[in-house]
Amino acid sequence: MQITIDIPDEYIQQLEPNLEALPQQVLETLVVEAYKDQRLTHAEVGRILKLDRFQVDAFLKQNQAYLHYTIDDFNQDLQTLQKVLGEQS
Repeated sequence: MQITIDIPDEYIQQLEPNLEALPQQVLETLVVEAYKDQRLTHAEVGRILKLDRFQVDAFLKQNQAYLHYTIDDFNQDLQTLQKVLGEQS
């Protein structure tokens, strides 16, 4: 998909040095916001931006888009850990 953005001519000169990077910056901003809103997963961020999982982690951290991890997720992980450790005894 291609998206066109109209920028008033009077602002082009101010944006000029960075115009070549603008499409990537817009894509990254869109992806970060979609991740924060839980419309994209970690894996989808990686596929869209062509990043491996570690690069996605760094990218999301850099953009203050942290892992969606609730207290319920923590409690479930804790129960799983206790079950696994109990089975090893």
